Amino acid sequence: MAHHHLRVPEAAAPPLTGHLPFADAPGVPDPIEVTSRFLTRGGRPWFPVSGEFHYSRYPAAEWEEELLKMKAAGVTVVASYLIWIHHEETEGRIRFDGDRDLRRFAELCARHGLDFIPRIGPWVHAEVRNGGLPDWVLARDCAPRTDDPAYLAAVRPWYTAIAQQLDGLDRAHGGPVIAIQIENELYDQPGHLLTLKRMAQEAGLNAPLWTSTAWGGVRLPPDELLPLYGGYTETFWTEADGGWPDTCRKHFFFTHQRDDEGIGADLRPLTAVRGSAPDVSADRFPWATCELGGGMAVSYHRRPRVDAADIAALGLTKIGCGSVWQGYYMFHGGTNPVGELTTLQESHATGYPNDLPVLTYDFQAPLGEYGQYRPVYDELRLQHLLLADFGHLVAPMESVLPDVRPRGQGDRETLRWAVRGDGSSGFLFVNNHQPHEPLPDHPGTSFEVGFEDGELSFPSVPVTVPSGASFCWPLRLDVGGVRVEWATAQPVCTVVDGDRTVLVLAAVDGIAPEVALLGAASVSAPSGEVSFVGGRALVTGVRAGTDALVEAETVDGRRVGLLVLDAATARTAYRGVLWGAERLVLADGGVVFDREEMRVHSAAERPSYAVFPSPSPSPRAGGVRDGVFTRFVLGEQRRSVGDAVLRLVRAAGPAPEPVTGVMGRASVPEDKWFETVAAEYVVSLPDGVPGGTLLRIHWSGDVGRAYVGDTLVADQFYSGRVWDIGLDRVPVGELRLRVLRGDDTAGVYVAEGSRSAAFVERVELVTVRRWAVR
Repeated sequence: MAHHHLRVPEAAAPPLTGHLPFADAPGVPDPIEVTSRFLTRGGRPWFPVSGEFHYSRYPAAEWEEELLKMKAAGVTVVASYLIWIHHEETEGRIRFDGDRDLRRFAELCARHGLDFIPRIGPWVHAEVRNGGLPDWVLARDCAPRTDDPAYLAAVRPWYTAIAQQLDGLDRAHGGPVIAIQIENELYDQPGHLLTLKRMAQEAGLNAPLWTSTAWGGVRLPPDELLPLYGGYTETFWTEADGGWPDTCRKHFFFTHQRDDEGIGADLRPLTAVRGSAPDVSADRFPWATCELGGGMAVSYHRRPRVDAADIAALGLTKIGCGSVWQGYYMFHGGTNPVGELTTLQESHATGYPNDLPVLTYDFQAPLGEYGQYRPVYDELRLQHLLLADFGHLVAPMESVLPDVRPRGQGDRETLRWAVRGDGSSGFLFVNNHQPHEPLPDHPGTSFEVGFEDGELSFPSVPVTVPSGASFCWPLRLDVGGVRVEWATAQPVCTVVDGDRTVLVLAAVDGIAPEVALLGAASVSAPSGEVSFVGGRALVTGVRAGTDALVEAETVDGRRVGLLVLDAATARTAYRGVLWGAERLVLADGGVVFDREEMRVHSAAERPSYAVFPSPSPSPRAGGVRDGVFTRFVLGEQRRSVGDAVLRLVRAAGPAPEPVTGVMGRASVPEDKWFETVAAEYVVSLPDGVPGGTLLRIHWSGDVGRAYVGDTLVADQFYSGRVWDIGLDRVPVGELRLRVLRGDDTAGVYVAEGSRSAAFVERVELVTVRRWAVR
């Protein structure tokens, strides 16, 4: 038996306010302010969720639907690097047409109630050529990323062009721009950062928040830039034989250290050395993030794999640690544009430490290079739904760690947990997952959390915390006049069903749901038992599912519900406005809400969706009961368009001789090898392939490239995963796949599988259809 205890201190002293020179536009109805512990909006604690989406790496015609996907995932702020070389590859010709249309992208964010953060550089990194600096800037006699007048003279017109694009989209005009990031990963030049901020302001850019990346012990100009932190589950930028980095491992522990000295560490010897001590500004600024890893890129020499559970555990752990702003990089993958003069990826050829694919920047993100939904999208949406309803409670709560906690990063035996609390209520966080090295079950687990007015011991019977689990439980959460003393299930959101508020909970696989209520005069449950002990109603044995609605009523007649979904079903849950009211929707696929319409994206043959509360009368016929939900089936049996046919043209020859580049790291083979020793296949597509179809390639090898004629249309470094190509992006013509064999002794890390054989096992067509529901 393991009884875990901590005490939440009495309510802390009020945070510092007014000590920073950040100011919102006069007269805005919801002014944004920064305290020393959290942000506020409209005078209320505010917990933003931001996700990175590079508009210039995605077709403009699809931006709107992809932004709606992000919004449906609980993202409230869209961040994007403004990649200078994408806009001004040739000096003096700054382009904002087509996929470069910054203004249209920002306007789409505004149209759908999303805030926008332009990360204006000028150096952005982003795994792009020269970190985003155009070649012509580097050809000048100047010192980039410094106050060299020749460099600043090149930057000034770029900032002016950005300001012209965003004119009228600031907060003073009701626009979406809430923050502007200056530069990126610049560690020891606070003076230059301040110069860039002043230049941006002089150009006409303004926002309530000005930010900077803060990892690596950055030195910032005092109080001028809000420091933003990050953390990744894996890395592509470390050495091939370095194993799982300790800088990643630490993110799976509850700690109050904000800094991550590992991000960008491969570039630091080429640019600057460490600046200040870690967390130097923790007493003046809240813990905000902009680069929690939503996935991870693959480089040629290091090809990590990240799984949904890894990212979910990292995200939840950061909230438990004290984060008040969840910012993900990347939330949406993309494709590098084709340069007019050069390719535009980071590479050894440009003096950078990593060779990246020419085109793909998928990043294994929640939404992929072609808009594919990944399992991590569902995991993060579950957390973001919680923050949408309860983030204003969590943000001002302090993070409290137990006295007994892991003894260093090698400790896999001590339970990892923390509480965010305010002296009278809180949320308990547990993380029992990390990549690569599984953590053990923790049988016989119970908790005791001390508040100002007494101890809370739970659950009623100790439970086993399973290996791989990460979750949040509510402590003394008020729901419509009834207090949830504790629940061994994670809060998802609330919905209003007639005259009652319903708290939706997600069960944790392997842990029986239990709920303790205070203030309920009567309680009923569809399964399990209800007992009254010490003034509390204790509900045990509930079978989680779509019918697991616990109903409670107070003495004065207020009604409350608690709907306990099983873990799998909860990960299909969305909340949005449908048929004139906010509803919970369970769907076989992705869902977006667009004014009066809901759209379902699904590859299922006959997808369905379920709605709660059910409208009466229903605007749609054919609904059937599914617990407390009404379920509807979409569409008819899909007519098959046939299969893609794969034909081998040439078997793979020997692996090219390994070559090394910057820092002695393995370099991608030269283009000539794809013409001579790559395995080559022709893919024949059937007639009438619908829009939204992916060609899914099951393959093995080192590097894969797809061509139509002589045009490269897609590429991939092998990392053990399938290779998707969006056929909507491929020009008409014969599609050829070329796959190189790799040398397994050549200093390349692959998460799983081998590069030594080069072949395509099979291909399949995956069509994601879209249904509109009104």
